[in-house]
Amino acid sequence: MGRLRKDTLLLTVCLAQFMVILDISIVNVALPDIHSSLGFSDTGLQWVVNAYTLSFAGFLMLAGRATDLLPRRQVFLVGVGLFAAASLACAVAGGQGVLVGARALQGFGAAVISAASLSIVTASFKEGAERNRALGLWAAMGGVGGSAGVLLGGALTQAFSWPAVFIINVPVGIAVVLAGRRIIPQPDAVASERRLDLPGAVLISGGLTAIVYGIVRTDSLGWGSPGVLGPLALGLVLLGLFALVEGKLATDPLIPLDVFKMPALRAANLVVALLFAAMFGMWYFVSLYLQEVKGDDALLAGISFLPMTGLVFLGSATAPKLVARLGVRITLGIGMTLATVGFLVLATVEADSAYEVAILPGGMLAALGTGWSLVPATIVAVKGVRPEQNGLASGVVNTSRLVGGTLGLAVLTTLATSRTNHLLGGGTAQLDALTSGYRLAFLVGAGLCLAGGAAAIALLRPRPEGVPQTA
Repeated sequence: MGRLRKDTLLLTVCLAQFMVILDISIVNVALPDIHSSLGFSDTGLQWVVNAYTLSFAGFLMLAGRATDLLPRRQVFLVGVGLFAAASLACAVAGGQGVLVGARALQGFGAAVISAASLSIVTASFKEGAERNRALGLWAAMGGVGGSAGVLLGGALTQAFSWPAVFIINVPVGIAVVLAGRRIIPQPDAVASERRLDLPGAVLISGGLTAIVYGIVRTDSLGWGSPGVLGPLALGLVLLGLFALVEGKLATDPLIPLDVFKMPALRAANLVVALLFAAMFGMWYFVSLYLQEVKGDDALLAGISFLPMTGLVFLGSATAPKLVARLGVRITLGIGMTLATVGFLVLATVEADSAYEVAILPGGMLAALGTGWSLVPATIVAVKGVRPEQNGLASGVVNTSRLVGGTLGLAVLTTLATSRTNHLLGGGTAQLDALTSGYRLAFLVGAGLCLAGGAAAIALLRPRPEGVPQTA
């Protein structure tokens, strides 16, 4: 495959990945418009976001394994087509149930796209500098999509109303399908004797869905309520049964457990989970601070994210060169340290602080650190994995990112809300109480990034000669 064709392939799959990550955040600024248009209650409105996140996280592992057992080009194209169709259903939804159901279908399509796109990148580029460059651009879509969603969501909602944040996916999806049919190569024939492990698929998807469901319910119920503890306990039981089935009972397991014997893969996924537990919180709380404390409208708040979006992309684009010069361990350490410092700067914000004092410098440092961390972590996660397990590795790293981010956001939101309510009860002014809650979230985010950096330095040490790197 020539260089131009490879670049076109990379652009195609990265555009699809950008689209699915964008849809995690682009809806946030449209929620007030959706609330008034469809008559959602305050507690019901969260399911416009949660239905997507639940479905996305719950089916990532199933989607990743499907790309190993089925032709990955067809899996990718079906995922994009399903995502575009579900987006159209969201845009024309005339009732609450239709919108929430379409968002869940969108999340399933997003899981398929995310797993298949990384599998295609891993299989299409040679391990080393070529693959690292491709992974750098693919990883950039995660950070850029998350932060760009605030800007695009604000602009589209303000100009055209809330259906526009969904309808924009339709032409993009059609373009990706048309390009993908021409540019993504047909893989080698899939072994006909391989079968998808349906019991394992049900258990892993059900377990992850139950855990994420319990996490997102903390916003309205609190961590100690039966409505949270019940789903979390059910999720843990299902995951325990999944481990039993995969390790002892399945003849062709969905996830061969020996893949987790790879220490580098375990370390990389831990770092990704900690990083995104902090970064989901940064996007969320910075957006709230700009709109609820500083009084910015959705469009202005989105514009304020532009420097951060640019630095995530810059960091991801330059990370492969840093990896080539310094190695993944040092690059990860530098990236996570930058992210830690960025969160510490954000934690100095006051209710009357100017944007340039804490939000801009802190957000830029955290964004650059994200780019320099996510790329080497992704490189480590897929390096040395057998070709027939590319989809599996991509599903694991994507699941770590999404579940880590969801769990982190739930924890940070609970802590920030508790701090704010405590101060309001003591007579603190509302804006000061809100800002104090955000500061606590940023401090905890700094701790998560620091822990991720320490894990990278401690767990990714060079292995002695003769010690195998893979399972």
